[in-house]
Amino acid sequence: MKRIIFSILIGFMAISVSAQLMRSEELEKYAKEKFGDKWENAAANIGSQLSLDKNNSLTYTQVIECGEQTKEKLYVTLNHWFVESFNDANSVIQLNDKEAGVIIGKGYVAGIAGHTGGMNAYIVSMHPIIKVDIKDKKIRVTYTVQCYDVEKSIGGGVMSAFSNGSTKPTLSNEQWALETCYPFVEKDAHKAKKTSSKALVMAHAYSNVIMDKIEEAVKNGLVGNESDNW
Repeated sequence: MKRIIFSILIGFMAISVSAQLMRSEELEKYAKEKFGDKWENAAANIGSQLSLDKNNSLTYTQVIECGEQTKEKLYVTLNHWFVESFNDANSVIQLNDKEAGVIIGKGYVAGIAGHTGGMNAYIVSMHPIIKVDIKDKKIRVTYTVQCYDVEKSIGGGVMSAFSNGSTKPTLSNEQWALETCYPFVEKDAHKAKKTSSKALVMAHAYSNVIMDKIEEAVKNGLVGNESDNW
């Protein structure tokens, strides 16, 4: 019965990631290849190199040199990338200012971590904020995770499989502040050290993916045929 419950959770996660920049299973494969599948060890190693910003958010910044491309040309390329990548109810463009040279999008990756306990079950997702500042010849990418978004199924744990069905699980939505989660605090406030560890590794891996995708777009185009020779 435990396997049945877990399969239902996985099915829900697959549905919820149907329209996003990168599916959680693809991100997990990438994270394992780069950091290994021992989530607590990986989180400890990554966490030792990171610190939360003044807002207790996890922020990464990278400046990408773009040759001789003008601000206007870079804006067109990046606007195209954001429109293609942030185009559903969960992933949206929040600010697009051509004159200022700023584009901000809110991404979405569902099911970056999860747990099925005795009484409850939960799924962790994230909404990273991706901001790009554009100048002639270069851009600055800022990737920020403010918290983890958690859907908790109260009464939806393993023990519910043995009930007579009279009590139905109830869903609640929570936000886990990063400073309350391992490895930013040794004693995880949610008693979910392994889950918090995986969430951090996945969030960190996704920052790499975003930076790589944006760099590829500005240097080589989205589809490779954006030259002026047409």
